[in-house]
Amino acid sequence: MPTTRLAWSRTVLIGTVLALGLFATGVGLRPAGDSWAAVYDLGLYNTVYAGAALVCLLAVRRPGPDRLAWAALGVAILLGVLGNLVYTLAIAPMDDEPFPSIADLFYLGYYLPLYVALICLIRTRVSRFHASMWLDGVVGALGAGALSVAVLLGPALEVSDGTIAAVVTSLAYPIADVVLLALLVAVGAILGVRRDRTLLLLGAAIVANLVGDIVFLDLGTQGIYVEGGPLDLTWLIAVTLMAVAAHCSDPHPAVRTATTRVGWRVLAVPLVCNVGSLVVLGVDSGSRFNPAAAWLAVGCVLAALARVAITFREVRAFNEVREQARTDELTGLPNRRALFEQMTAVLDTASAQRPAALLLLDLDGFKEVNDSLGHHAGDHLLRQVGPRLRPALRTGDLLARLGGDEFAVLLPDAALDEAEALALRLRELIQEPVTVEGIRLHIGVSVGVAGAPVPAATVEELLRCADVAMYAAKNARSGVLVYVPDPRGGTGDRLRTMEDLRTALARDDQLAVYLQPQVDLLDGAVVGAEALVRWRHPVRGLLNPSDLLPAAEQAGLLRPLADAVLELALTAAAGWWPTRPVPVSVNLSAANVTDLDLPGKVAQALVRHGLPARALTLELVEDTLMSDPERGRQVLGELRRLGVRTSIDDYGTGYSSLAYLRNLPADELKLDRSLTFDVGTDPRAAAIVRHTVALVHDLGISLVAEGVEDDATGLVLRDLGCDVAQGFAIARPMPVADFLTWLDRPIRPLAGSRL
Repeated sequence: MPTTRLAWSRTVLIGTVLALGLFATGVGLRPAGDSWAAVYDLGLYNTVYAGAALVCLLAVRRPGPDRLAWAALGVAILLGVLGNLVYTLAIAPMDDEPFPSIADLFYLGYYLPLYVALICLIRTRVSRFHASMWLDGVVGALGAGALSVAVLLGPALEVSDGTIAAVVTSLAYPIADVVLLALLVAVGAILGVRRDRTLLLLGAAIVANLVGDIVFLDLGTQGIYVEGGPLDLTWLIAVTLMAVAAHCSDPHPAVRTATTRVGWRVLAVPLVCNVGSLVVLGVDSGSRFNPAAAWLAVGCVLAALARVAITFREVRAFNEVREQARTDELTGLPNRRALFEQMTAVLDTASAQRPAALLLLDLDGFKEVNDSLGHHAGDHLLRQVGPRLRPALRTGDLLARLGGDEFAVLLPDAALDEAEALALRLRELIQEPVTVEGIRLHIGVSVGVAGAPVPAATVEELLRCADVAMYAAKNARSGVLVYVPDPRGGTGDRLRTMEDLRTALARDDQLAVYLQPQVDLLDGAVVGAEALVRWRHPVRGLLNPSDLLPAAEQAGLLRPLADAVLELALTAAAGWWPTRPVPVSVNLSAANVTDLDLPGKVAQALVRHGLPARALTLELVEDTLMSDPERGRQVLGELRRLGVRTSIDDYGTGYSSLAYLRNLPADELKLDRSLTFDVGTDPRAAAIVRHTVALVHDLGISLVAEGVEDDATGLVLRDLGCDVAQGFAIARPMPVADFLTWLDRPIRPLAGSRL
């Protein structure tokens, strides 16, 4: 909001308050004379009204949703000013004042924009009206009307003397006041008791206005009202409070939603109005009040009864929605939300004397059912799990579906041996045959068991431990496995390792490459180095690929891990390439081999490090192409066109090696250590190596022998025709700095019985 606009509003408001103060000085001891009466009753009195109207109209120019309310309020006050001027200047000087007069038209017109202002303020604070909110407003309005008619305005509503116009006008004022009071209370009933500064100030202003009107009606009925007396202060205070509300209004009032309509703050106003209506009905047994009060009270009670019915319906709908939110739609079992709620309650009371356990079940072979028979068959299978397992559970046990083909069983007051026995029983039930789409199927299940409060004291820990045990059971094909903490720090904690790996990939100081040299078997020259990833774990120390790769695969991080290793390997190679052009080898995963963007990323990386394409060799095992062979051959073909060498790793461990050699573009083949470690003592192994050498040489491929752990094996492999050796007999994997030192050692060609 512009500062000048706010400053103008503040200045006008200060002037309005000063005019109110000056008028108050003439209430008790006003100087005599018509001129002083004009100063007070015409000048100061209407100055307060005009100043308040101007503050409201200035608020219209500020941004915010309440602008229409302030415009209506400004119009209402201006109508009051016009009514005052007409009455003071034209009606009051007459010897016989007419009633009703033109001034009454302005005074009665004052109420209509005031109603509009209240409605606008409600609308900006309620995003959407519900039936319960409307009924709260009706209860408040009818209750307030009953009380005001019975206690405050009863005599005024019984005026019947005079002309029809006079009677109608006399009744219009108290009725307008009753409607105003009812509308104000309805606002409180809809919004509840709240600390809204704007509404509180405006409510106080309307109360002051109502007090003035009620007292005026009483004095006017008795014919003893005196203009310029203390009663006039009530109306001036009312319009001043309206001005303060407009000046201090929040340009962004908090919007009330249905979810916040809870607690005593919402019930307070309707409850008070309903109790008041009951009091009116009880006291009115002797017809002491105006009949309108009784009818309004009856309406309030009926609206309250309707509100009870609406509340009952809303509570029932809420419970239905709550139950749906805690129930799995497919199986009708409790879902993850319900399981977590129950786990929280169980763990709060779990102790060494009253332990609890969690079973995590994952169906084996479910994906094959989905892929071969369709998802509807898989859904049918999932729906059979609950009916099969429930008879084996105790009354307090909870069977829930977590999602997919994962289920959980929460066992309050159950030791680990009981939980393991139940897991074995549940596994037997799952393994019983089931008929799906006319086909008799046998489905297995892997079950992880974890206990609380030891080793898991929280919901997250209990679920993690059961998850680790379940995956270990699946990998070992053991069916059921109980979680046992690893005393070395939890190397089996799959979830924790995966999360730590995500952190490591985002940092520059945890992942590193160790290099293992490859030498020519004829002259001992260094012809390459394989980059092997290492993880400097902040807690568990240096981890090998055997600890790292399973977690990366399960977390879907093989591709970013390979990208990180490629970057580290090329960074290292750039350090020795200018003086020693030794290429570096990097292993690829299946995710990398089928990545169509890989050739472009490799080309950019080589340019970034200033290396030629021949400085890099990419290794892969035959399993990496099984998911998408055609796409993999396309990627490898583009890499070879760039000049990057490709190598077939772990040759001899698969089942399709010959077809692999025929169809895969490769420059190098690496014999697995399972074929080389006893080649000097096993004639069959030697025969396989000899014929493999002849085959790959005929295909124009060089051969690297892995697992060379002694000099004698190296000599045998050389004699069999192998080109390159790699293994502990040459050097163990070493950090980059150590490898640079190792490169500077004199070349030692193969001679005699030593490498």
